[in-house]
Order: sequence, then structure tokens, then C-alpha cells
Amino acid sequence: WSPDELGQRLREAVLPWYVAGGWALDVAHGKQTREHEDLEFVVIRDDVDHFRALLRDLDFFTVNNGKIEYLPPSASLPGDVWQLWGGDMRRACWRVDMMMEPGTPDLWIYKRDQTIQMARSDAVHVSETGIPYLAPINVMLFKAKYCRKKDQRDFNFFRNKFSTEEKEQLLVWLNELHPGHEWIEHLQIS
Repeated sequence: WSPDELGQRLREAVLPWYVAGGWALDVAHGKQTREHEDLEFVVIRDDVDHFRALLRDLDFFTVNNGKIEYLPPSASLPGDVWQLWGGDMRRACWRVDMMMEPGTPDLWIYKRDQTIQMARSDAVHVSETGIPYLAPINVMLFKAKYCRKKDQRDFNFFRNKFSTEEKEQLLVWLNELHPGHEWIEHLQIS
């Protein structure tokens, strides 16, 4: 699915969610800039059942330590699972990658280092079409860990779009979590 298709299916959601990863950057940009392998969206861990119910036409599978296992609709989310893949098994294709975070409706918490926190209203923006998406600097924080070819391309595309304050914040995070990361130099000179 595209973020717009997901948004249509989640239009009745009463709990927070947002598009993440490369699609979040494209939602921020206002159009698709590259091909995507999947559509990641994020919900608060305690709200998973709400979203499973809204997407009840999908089959969900837990993803944990390289193992993918079917999660029956009546089964509870195992305590050590933070990711579900949603598939349309009748058409033999994956539709979404539902990630979970430890935040609250008002607080966004970076799941890889829970000392990084901010108001959800600062971390999650909403597009003109009503799609909630993770702020680009927050997306880059996630992408910095692996810095794959697509992550580098996304960084190159967005780095000059960041405000001075956003660059400063991303620099703080990178220096703290990824000292010596190659993006640090590029943010300082751009």
C-alpha cells in the first residue's frame, strides 16, 4: 500500500499512528522520490489490538529475531515482539510493517535509546492530506544506525531541507549515539 491507502484504512483510528521510514520522508516531501520495499507505520505498543482490528482484512505475523510466525486474530501480542507484518495472504503479498514504540499519546520515545524523548506533536507531523508521519530528522536518527545506500540517498536529499534547529538537534543525537558518523561533517558544513 501507499501511505494514502493506509490512511484510508485507518481513517477511523482514534489512537496515534504515523508513517515511518522512507515513506515518511516522501510524505514530508509531498511526492514519492524513490521505490520502497515496504510501508512502515508505527503505533504505541499498547494500542496494537486497535490497529489489528482496523486492519482485520490482513493476516498478521510476528517478526522477532529473524523468525516470522503467524499471529491469530484472537492471540495477544507476545511481550518480546515489537514488529508485525500485515499480509494479504489471499493475494500473496505483504501490505504493511507495523512497528511499535514505547511512547504515550503525548510523548514520543526513541525505541533504541529511551532517553531521547520529545512531545509527540514535535516528532509527528501531518501532511496536507491528513497522513501522520515521523519528522524527517527523527527518520534520519533511525537511518543513521545502518546507513545503507538508500539511507545515504535519503540523507543527501533532505539535509539541505532541515532548518538550523533541526540540523543542530540531529547533530546532538548523532554525536551522542553514533560518534564519528559521516553525516556529522555534512551537517556542520551544509
